[in-house]
Amino acid sequence: MKIISVVGARPNLMKIAPFINAIKMHNQKFKSSVNHYLVHTGQHYDTDMSDIFFKQLNISKADKYLKIGSGSHAQQVGKTMIEFEKVLEIEKPVWVVVVGDVNATLACSITTKKQKIKLCHIEAGLRSNDITMPEEINRIVTDSLSDLLLVPDRFSYNNLIQEGKNKNRVKMVGNIMIDTFEKNKLLAKKFNVTTIIKKNTLKNKTLFNNKYVLLTLHRPSNVDSQNKLFTIIDFLTKRVATQFPIIWPIHPRTKKQLKRFHIWEKILDDKRMIILNPIGYLEMIKLNMQAKMLLTDSGGLQEESCVIGTPCLSLRSNTERPITLEQNGGTVNLIDEELKKLDSVYMNLINKKRKPTAPEKWDGKSAQRCLDEILGF
Repeated sequence: MKIISVVGARPNLMKIAPFINAIKMHNQKFKSSVNHYLVHTGQHYDTDMSDIFFKQLNISKADKYLKIGSGSHAQQVGKTMIEFEKVLEIEKPVWVVVVGDVNATLACSITTKKQKIKLCHIEAGLRSNDITMPEEINRIVTDSLSDLLLVPDRFSYNNLIQEGKNKNRVKMVGNIMIDTFEKNKLLAKKFNVTTIIKKNTLKNKTLFNNKYVLLTLHRPSNVDSQNKLFTIIDFLTKRVATQFPIIWPIHPRTKKQLKRFHIWEKILDDKRMIILNPIGYLEMIKLNMQAKMLLTDSGGLQEESCVIGTPCLSLRSNTERPITLEQNGGTVNLIDEELKKLDSVYMNLINKKRKPTAPEKWDGKSAQRCLDEILGF
């Protein structure tokens, strides 16, 4: 049996690594011939955003690299469909496995079904109920096309059942990204925060103690609006940075927008803002493990904060991962769309104690369950 897996952006790599490993273990145990073929569309294409993750997660080089690169949503989806169709015509897989909700996920899902090939979506059923999010459109379309829907939690399962999906095709397997976390957490723990800063800082600054806030920011809804970005920066400099230094691995999109709005140099010169180049997976886990608080608009970091126990202020007004919210036993708190509650939510979280929690089947064994469901379909 040939299975093609698709990755496009670095969050996909954390999800596909354990699946690839599960196939290797299956083939060794049963002397079976599950033939795996990895396609990287190249949505994240530079070294900092992709190559380091292949190395740290011990993923072999992709069998096919489509080199799609940047562009509008339509350009990325269209180019990916054209190039992925060529791969399918040559390789003729039994299954295509897509993960997450990036443009590569959508494009390859559509192309797969037009070629009458079975489609499996790992991390199916996530819903923010915000159709203005490009990722939400990608999720809905991918789930509507998939033959097998592998969900990470009970909320995702219920979403699909309420949408009328066949129960026999919806399987609760747990969160595959937590497999990667569980495998790497002890290795990440050995990293030194000061060393991470020295190796990756854009401007030499010193962390005088171990109390800091970790920040990531990349969503277009936050960084493409000058008013919204300025509000967040104002909150960071006038509230957070007066209490704790901020460690901020900067996303290329955010850096571009800060320069566009003429505040990049101001941020870079602020002694309380420790700006880093994009860092590796292990380095990010270490920073999350030791942070006083996590401020982020990343869904994956939101999930990791839950199992690590780091209090998390999500710089969003909605989430497709409600299982991580504080009211559902997690660590995450949302804000309002207008950012008026930024300060009050922050102050409520600042003295929270760590409370690690692992939802059902977030046990490091999800990848094997995913493979079992595909082989037994």
